[in-house]
Amino acid sequence: MATTEHPPPSRLRAWMLEGLSDMGKGIQQAPHAQPEPAHKGQRWYRVMCLTGVDYFSTLGYQPGIAALAAGLLSPIATIVLVVVTLAGALPVYRRVAEESPRGEGSIAMLERLLSFWKGKLFVLTLLGFAATDFLITITLSAADASTHLVENPHLTSTLHGQQMLITLILVALLGAVFLKGFLEAIGVAVALVVVYLGLNVVVVAVGMYHVITAGHLVTDWAGALTTEHGNIFAMIGVSLLVFPKLALGLSGFETGVAVMPHVQGDPGDTEENPQGRIRDTKKLLTAAALIMSVFLIATSFITTVLIPEKEFKSGGQANGRALAYLSHEYLGNAFGTVYDISTIAILWFAGASAMAGLLNLMPRYLPRYGMAPHWARAVRPMVIVFTLIGFLVTWIFDADVDAQGGAYATGVLVLMSSAAIAVTIAARRAQQRGWTIGFGVVSAVLLYVTVANVIERPDGVKIGACFIAGIILVSLLSRLARAFELRVTSVTLDDMAERFIRDMASRKIRFIANEPDQRDKAEYRDKIEQIRADNDMPEAEDFVFVEVTVVDPSEFEAGLTVRGDVLHGRYRVLTLESSSIPNALAALLLHVRDTTRCIPHIYFEWTEGSPFANFLRFFLFGQGEVAPVTREVLREAEPDRARRPRVHTG
Repeated sequence: MATTEHPPPSRLRAWMLEGLSDMGKGIQQAPHAQPEPAHKGQRWYRVMCLTGVDYFSTLGYQPGIAALAAGLLSPIATIVLVVVTLAGALPVYRRVAEESPRGEGSIAMLERLLSFWKGKLFVLTLLGFAATDFLITITLSAADASTHLVENPHLTSTLHGQQMLITLILVALLGAVFLKGFLEAIGVAVALVVVYLGLNVVVVAVGMYHVITAGHLVTDWAGALTTEHGNIFAMIGVSLLVFPKLALGLSGFETGVAVMPHVQGDPGDTEENPQGRIRDTKKLLTAAALIMSVFLIATSFITTVLIPEKEFKSGGQANGRALAYLSHEYLGNAFGTVYDISTIAILWFAGASAMAGLLNLMPRYLPRYGMAPHWARAVRPMVIVFTLIGFLVTWIFDADVDAQGGAYATGVLVLMSSAAIAVTIAARRAQQRGWTIGFGVVSAVLLYVTVANVIERPDGVKIGACFIAGIILVSLLSRLARAFELRVTSVTLDDMAERFIRDMASRKIRFIANEPDQRDKAEYRDKIEQIRADNDMPEAEDFVFVEVTVVDPSEFEAGLTVRGDVLHGRYRVLTLESSSIPNALAALLLHVRDTTRCIPHIYFEWTEGSPFANFLRFFLFGQGEVAPVTREVLREAEPDRARRPRVHTG
């Protein structure tokens, strides 16, 4: 549909809005949006490195967390974690990738279960937890990297007390990488993951060598384990109890799906049928899970057997840096320093996968709901917004890793639980009984872990609630500010409707806005008589009725299809379906003006009732006082009064 011409954008504005949907292929564009550039994508293993900087970087602290939580049971508890990963989380997210190939994840799957405003509010709640997960990933990883930097023996005296400043700098540098371009972010991620995993292979190999050559270490560990817990069933039972504390080892799956649009797939892939992208994303998820599972089991074993228990505790040399401790201990300070640098780098860049997830997820929902400005679809403005929020979160939590841990775990587990529930419902609807039972069991396990985590660390829910409240408040205010925006993306007329318009174009184009009731002959006859009397018009004037049926008033943007009918042998009626009556009428009037080059007229009758109550009806249900709102939508869409369609009310 036609829009009013605007002056060319400034160079800064053009740069900011360049590649409007670069981070989210497939996002529906607004009528005046820049066209989406061609998206070539990346090979799946390169994209795996982007999500892997979050997933694999947990090796920096996961073995230490497992040792603190489970003690000598750390390897057994880690095996339980790996079983849940491979038998639970991996199948769930492989199904999520199949059901939502555009990267919307489980949120889109659950969105389809609910309609109208309750569905929108449900999605906003899940987006709040997603924001908690992704944003805390950015700030926590940067804070953890700065902690490693500050605690380095060579830098402690110089950087002591500067953790807040260093964390803010790291968050800013991450934002700068994404302002430069997403391809650069993937390139950095590939280099970091290759180096980091390569160094970990060396550390694990040397650790295993020392365990094997000193045979008494394994027998001593096994004997102490049997003495402490008795039999294998007791060990598994205790491992299940401490499992929620190890749940951060599951992080990475949600971002693996969120960055799915960047997987190249096959040349013949289409947005409607991206089979290659789905297949390669499943490879991405499986490869990442297998690599991480091997490292988790190996590292938990060597750290438990080789590192004294006291070193894992607060103040110990292995606290939060178990593998770094082994690298210094068995490979020397030179290698240990290189390992420290690699760990710091990947912890800092772990926020890259989270940033990619945010930039892919948020623009898919908020602008479409009318709950964010149109520029929220562009990469660079959103990078700036998320970076500023990262600054705020870092300042609020004083760059403290432990203070953010509860919120991080809560966000991860809520999203994983919602994904498990979503695929369970999808399997049931597909009448796949075996998958339904399997996914149901996984859902129960993840819900147990989530509840246990919330009970132990309720601060995570509190922080998540703040994000949810903030998103809902800002979203509603944004939708309120955009209430009078023309939000019809296209107008399509059938043959009969086209014939009505062509016929009227030779005379005056006059429409009557009619709220359909009985749709009998008397309704249309009385309506014409009322309009003629209210506007003092001669009987010679002819009209076409326009009737709008509101379908889902919570939707913000949609196309408009217009159908023409002749009722009772004489009354011409255009029927439309839309989320908002005023927007549908305004879009129709502008389309008729642009196709006929004639200024159309439309006639209303005033609606009784309180203006404020009518505005709320319009805001929430797309109805209310239609005449003045239609005029206001037209005024915003067409600044030139001479070209604006005429609105008459009597």
